[in-house]
Amino acid sequence: MAPSKLVLFLALNLALLAAAAHACAPYCPTPTPPPPPPPVVPTPSTCSIDTLKLKVCANVLNLLKLNLPVPENEECCPLLSGLANLDASVCLCTAIKAEILGIKLNVPVDFTLLLNQCRKTCPDNFTCSI
Repeated sequence: MAPSKLVLFLALNLALLAAAAHACAPYCPTPTPPPPPPPVVPTPSTCSIDTLKLKVCANVLNLLKLNLPVPENEECCPLLSGLANLDASVCLCTAIKAEILGIKLNVPVDFTLLLNQCRKTCPDNFTCSI
């Protein structure tokens, strides 16, 4: 007799579960599709200027780190002035990776500090990974 009560109990649970699963049938909200992924912007892998010339940027960065004024005749920002923000970021990142600047860097902070000094901004989707 006990197995029949178990079968009845399981059948009743299955029926209740099925009813609960379809309880909102006429009023069930339709699922919203996930938002499309952001477009992938190709990152240029090379710098359009001679990265060896960016060694002068180390002097500017040292002055900035020491909170000293950067002279008007500095040579770093004019090198980057003709470049778009992404290109300037790529060039500085290339110089950092090749250790052309010759100084120890806190990459995210110093990278942004130098770009800001030259009135450039790092694109949101760009990271200079060392």
